Amino acid sequence: MNESSEWRRIVDESTKEAAAVDPVEPEKVLEVASSHGLTLKFVLTTHHHWDHAGGNDKIKQLVPGIKVYGGSIENVKGCTDKVENGDKVSLGAEITILALHTPCHTQGHISYYVTGKEDEQPAVFTGDTLFIASCGKFFEGTAEQMYQSLNVTLASLPKSTRVYCGHEYSVNNLQFALTLEPDNLRIQQKLTWARNQRQAGQATIPSTIEDELETNPFMRVDLPEIQERVGCKSPVEALGEIRKQKDNWRG
Repeated sequence: MNESSEWRRIVDESTKEAAAVDPVEPEKVLEVASSHGLTLKFVLTTHHHWDHAGGNDKIKQLVPGIKVYGGSIENVKGCTDKVENGDKVSLGAEITILALHTPCHTQGHISYYVTGKEDEQPAVFTGDTLFIASCGKFFEGTAEQMYQSLNVTLASLPKSTRVYCGHEYSVNNLQFALTLEPDNLRIQQKLTWARNQRQAGQATIPSTIEDELETNPFMRVDLPEIQERVGCKSPVEALGEIRKQKDNWRG
């Protein structure tokens, strides 16, 4: 199994079959697939926003018969196959993709949990639900939904799971996280690393679930000290307050 944030691709090495997650620039995706000798079998769409689903119609023109997966209650452009929480899709000989309903940013948002051989690290493609050190804005949902999506659904995945999110916002997110936990050494270290990565023109994606549990304030709201820091008495209330602060934070 091979994942890449180059265009968020999933590859079954034994068959060279591939899937693309939110391929907004289909021509580039197909160019890379061709140069690696890959056969693109299907598309996984996390949610309906144009910067995730906007390439679906074009990729269907370029690859006749390609399947486009999307959430069953999400109005995904070009969707051919709807998935619900718990549905599984296979790729090649060794890869299984599990659909996880992670609502809030949009009501039908799906994250895709990918497993291969037993000795391989799993991965999760989280779209705009979970970002490195942050989460998506609550465009269609509530703090309660985001709490369930982050701290129940995604937090229950193996800690070694690699996290591929939809946007490169890591430096800004870690700077904000540090305002809430100025003494958190892991956040300090990751911020320094992320700045170095970006200065070198490199991505900060993927992260891991373990990393997020240690550095992402939205996945640390069960901690009394985080709740106290933002003047809240429950994890859900704290998550909502932190999102409000992040929305108004200018760095």
